[in-house]
Amino acid sequence: MVTVNQSIVLIALPDVFRGIKLNPLDPGNTGYLLWMMMGFMVVTAVLVVMFGRLGDMFGRVRMYNMGFAVFSVCSILLSVTWLDGDAGALWLIGWRVVQGIGGALLFANSTAILTDAFPARQRGTALGINSIAAITGSFLGLIVGGVLAPVNWKAIFLVSVPFGVFGTIWAYLKLRDNGVRRRARMDWWGNVTFAVGLIALLIGITYGIQPYGASVMGWTNPWVLAALAGGVVLLGLFGWIETRVAEPLFRLSLFRSRAFLAGNVASLLTALGRGGLQFMLIIWLQGIWLPLHGYGFEETPLWAGIYMIPLTVGFLLSAPVSGWLSDRFGPRLFTVGGALVTAASFAALMLLPTDFPYGVFAVLILINGVGSGLFASPNRAEIMNSVPADARGVGAGMTATFQNSSMVLSIGVFFSLMIAGLADSLPPAMHDELIRQGVPAAQAQGIAQLPPIAVLFAAFLGYNPFRQLLGGVIGTLPDGGARLTSKEFFPHLIAGPFHQGLVIAFWFAVAACLVAAAASALTGRLGRSHRAAAHETLGSELAAVAGEGGLTVGEVVVPDEEFDVREAERDGRPA
Repeated sequence: MVTVNQSIVLIALPDVFRGIKLNPLDPGNTGYLLWMMMGFMVVTAVLVVMFGRLGDMFGRVRMYNMGFAVFSVCSILLSVTWLDGDAGALWLIGWRVVQGIGGALLFANSTAILTDAFPARQRGTALGINSIAAITGSFLGLIVGGVLAPVNWKAIFLVSVPFGVFGTIWAYLKLRDNGVRRRARMDWWGNVTFAVGLIALLIGITYGIQPYGASVMGWTNPWVLAALAGGVVLLGLFGWIETRVAEPLFRLSLFRSRAFLAGNVASLLTALGRGGLQFMLIIWLQGIWLPLHGYGFEETPLWAGIYMIPLTVGFLLSAPVSGWLSDRFGPRLFTVGGALVTAASFAALMLLPTDFPYGVFAVLILINGVGSGLFASPNRAEIMNSVPADARGVGAGMTATFQNSSMVLSIGVFFSLMIAGLADSLPPAMHDELIRQGVPAAQAQGIAQLPPIAVLFAAFLGYNPFRQLLGGVIGTLPDGGARLTSKEFFPHLIAGPFHQGLVIAFWFAVAACLVAAAASALTGRLGRSHRAAAHETLGSELAAVAGEGGLTVGEVVVPDEEFDVREAERDGRPA
């Protein structure tokens, strides 16, 4: 439900903005567009650790059920807006932010609940199935959004409601909390410095890709620099606080486990590559390939989702198999191999021409999906197997923080690299071609000086930009503007500059995946908790869930944890 919602909004943005009577390509509305895309991700990135910690303290199932309820209520409120213009945009952004709270409650506790429910030898399979649900949702949303949004844009929010209501009731009736609850004080200073620091950092990244003055990007904007610097300082202060408080929000001791540290580094880097890939492929298909093959700009959001199905198929084929096999042969072969396969697919994609043969493109994104599937569930199982039973919520929350932050970071990185590639070559190409088509020099100069991000957003949203940019000038052109507003003109115009930026962005993705493969290869046994988790049998799993501190089960030493038999009996846990 959550990942469907994320991508369904992404693909339906043109219809949403038309519905509230707001032009997303207007420079004054760029902030609304970015926050509609990224507000949900920023909130989930900031809150997942806190909610994971609350799950450890008060019960993971309770937090998970609350997430379903919050998400469902916000879906209803998003669909009933009656406002237009700026007020309508602020209403939608506000409730998307609140909806992110529900998403964070779900993200933070789902992995921990599964880890509690399955012994170590089955977690790869279980987490693989969970990954399938998430990835399937993200690409199913592209198709569902493409179908529903042109009919009624409010339906993209309503579609979550029946699943949310059913999920809330079903989870309440069926889920049982069999994890370790560990009462602790809330680390308020850690929560505040972490939340404010991460929000400042992510906001700085969000506005860094917007134009500033005469610059095509805002990385020289004093407010952006202040947000980035302030965010780094606050996160540094957060790290210092976590080493001083008795009950820290981030259990930095978890990083003593090489599997936890290296696994999270690898997860962060592969998520950087995957997050940018989705945006680049959508822009490539909607802005260039589909119009060149006869699709109208308004049709491209739906067909982009359909043509990206091989990516999902590759993941669906490999994720459950890799999870099952990693339970038997260990995760390292699959995490390293998956990252290398993904890197190879990125390298092959950058060799394609912008007007590619679809069969080759489909095979390459299929391979990319296979690589991601090979990596995902073994990596998650390896991370969670290294976490003590009483810290699974915060451990899962820390991992989710890295992954959700990487989505925002990847948008900043990929768009920045793409804009850098477009900045030099696109303006002169656009100016010369507009002059050649009879556009007056002054207007051609003005359009050519538009920031490249406006062109990227036009391609991303499935707009025909020249129909809007030229306005009343169209009627004065020799052919009535038919050539400039045709399906082929805009794609041919941006194809060359876009490919230059695409190559730069894909090189970054290749580098990120190679470093992720190296990090995955370094996972090993470092620290007592990892040694215990790596060899858990069903008996030791039950012991860990029971919280038996320092007891030997068979030949396995369970990690030291404070344990009180009377407290366990009072809580209804095995003593």
